[in-house]
Amino acid sequence: MSDSNAAATAFKNVTGVNRPVEKDPEPQRQNVAGRQKPAPKTTGVRGKTLARLIGTLFSFYPKLLPLVICCIVVSAILSSLPATFMQRALEIVTATWESGDWASVSGAIGSLVLTLIGIYVVSLVLNFTWTRCMAVITQGSLEKFREKLFDHMQDLPISYFDQHQRGDIMSHYTNDIDALRQMIGQSLPNITLTLVTCVSVVCVMLYYSVWMCLVVVAGVLFMAYMTKQLGGRSARNFVAQQREIGIVEGHVEEIMNGQRVVKVFCHEQAAQEDFDVRNEALFRASRAANMYTNTLGPILMNLGNLMYVIVALVGGVFIEMGIPNVSISGLGFSIAVTVPFLNMTRQFAGQIGQISQQINAVVMGLAGAERIFELMDEVPEQDEGYVTLVNTKMVNGKLVETTDTKSGRWAWKHPHHDGTTELVPLEGDVRLNNVDFAYKPGHTILHDVSVWAKPGQKIAFVGATGAGKTTITNLINRFYDIADGKIRYDGININKIKKSDLRRSLGMVLQDVNLFTGTVMDNIRFGRLDATDEECIAAAKLAGADGFIRRLPEGYQTMLTDNGSNLSQGQRQLLSISRAAVADPPVMILDEATSSIDTRTEAIVQKGMDALMSGRTTFVIAHRLSTVQNSDAIIVLDHGRIIERGSHDELIAKKGVYYQLYTGAFELE
Repeated sequence: MSDSNAAATAFKNVTGVNRPVEKDPEPQRQNVAGRQKPAPKTTGVRGKTLARLIGTLFSFYPKLLPLVICCIVVSAILSSLPATFMQRALEIVTATWESGDWASVSGAIGSLVLTLIGIYVVSLVLNFTWTRCMAVITQGSLEKFREKLFDHMQDLPISYFDQHQRGDIMSHYTNDIDALRQMIGQSLPNITLTLVTCVSVVCVMLYYSVWMCLVVVAGVLFMAYMTKQLGGRSARNFVAQQREIGIVEGHVEEIMNGQRVVKVFCHEQAAQEDFDVRNEALFRASRAANMYTNTLGPILMNLGNLMYVIVALVGGVFIEMGIPNVSISGLGFSIAVTVPFLNMTRQFAGQIGQISQQINAVVMGLAGAERIFELMDEVPEQDEGYVTLVNTKMVNGKLVETTDTKSGRWAWKHPHHDGTTELVPLEGDVRLNNVDFAYKPGHTILHDVSVWAKPGQKIAFVGATGAGKTTITNLINRFYDIADGKIRYDGININKIKKSDLRRSLGMVLQDVNLFTGTVMDNIRFGRLDATDEECIAAAKLAGADGFIRRLPEGYQTMLTDNGSNLSQGQRQLLSISRAAVADPPVMILDEATSSIDTRTEAIVQKGMDALMSGRTTFVIAHRLSTVQNSDAIIVLDHGRIIERGSHDELIAKKGVYYQLYTGAFELE
């Protein structure tokens, strides 16, 4: 096999192009990352989702939503009354036809018409009120759902984002929220209106004739059976559709981010094939869902027409045969009873048809709500810490807490079980003792790792990719918790320190730079939001970024978009270093911070980096061994184990692995 074919095969194996196309969108499937997607939920779970959604809406609008429900109920009841007016009008006309006294008819008919007009006017006002209120409730609820989603997402652990595609997460804010829009704004009010109308119409039917009502109910039960059969199948496929949309969006977002890589390696065709697999799965789920839904409408419409004919036929037969009527009103079978029944039958069948038209939106909305609640139910990052970071100052030779944020002194406020509180100066003493760690149980990444860094020391980690260098720094930040051992910060177990305070005391410069939409000044100030412009500029000068920033079209006010795509990789990294510098933490973590900077730029920034690290405890991860020669200790890692440690000169003298790496005679594998 040629190299190019081998590369293409490897790419396909990674992206999943060669996986078989599923015959059914319902079975469980896996995405690119291998995360198993859940199968569609059961009807019972969807019922719980609907109940939870309605409960959430009531919590959002505890006063406005009951008002809407009252308007809908009264409007629905009023909509069932015109049939009684028709019965009364026909009764009057029939009696007048027999007596021939038409002079007295106009007053009675006029009174009925005026009353009916009043009912329609009240119904119009009620409909106008609840539709206007629902516009507020719908858009307001979507806003609140987005706020709750984003707020909860901020509390999720890093592991969640490692295990889920970003595009799939984004789909919660777009497709899933949009699926709720039509359900909340139209479907739920219309279904409520329909159900109340149906109950009202049934009551009116029973008032006039039990026998005729039973004929209508029999037809309605058959229509309900058809709705359940076709609607249930549609529901399962709509759940699958929402899931597939998330997968497709995740893949598109991934390919967009890696578009340069795709073009460089000429994998456009392979990427297209991989997209086609996902798009085909989405097509099958959408086709099946809409096929059942689109079939249901015409079936119910024709069943309604058939029921209308049957009611007319049965009513005529009952009148012709003189069958006694059973009713609350005590009226016998007559034209005055049968004709309004026909209108009520059409109204009833029309309401069932309205429900069928809303099934599509309801099922999509429930599918979206399930995914939204799944994200909201994700367990947030646990923080059992109680030691906090506070500003302090010296008063009569004693360290005391202060509200002055510019005091320049920090300390750990450590409450003890005996009720006393200790202020431990923040110095940057970090020690890892016999640490074991595994991302997944049974797959240990770090084995008995012990590292100690005294205040102001520079500790360098060296090793092959996957040796565990970045993992150690993630543990210091408590992005993940260790399986065994201890990590102490200024003598305090980091499990006792609140995570937000712990991370506030640590500065990080990562290999992958993330810049946000905003000005250059805004991106530097991201390191410390209360930093002044002068402090941001000083940080940029310290990192060596001030020169290129001032050459930008608008200097520090230059707008950055699309992760700073209008800057070079080196310039983006310099801004990242400036952002860490303005935070001014006692401990700095540099994860391949200069890997994206060319040799000339590296020389410019090296002086600033040295100034940045001066007086701070610094952990450096680097493949360029020339950048770590002046470290107080260099730790060589291999497969999660420390195999060598010492200063540059000590390790060179040992002529071990580090020596071979430094001289280029050996590479860690």
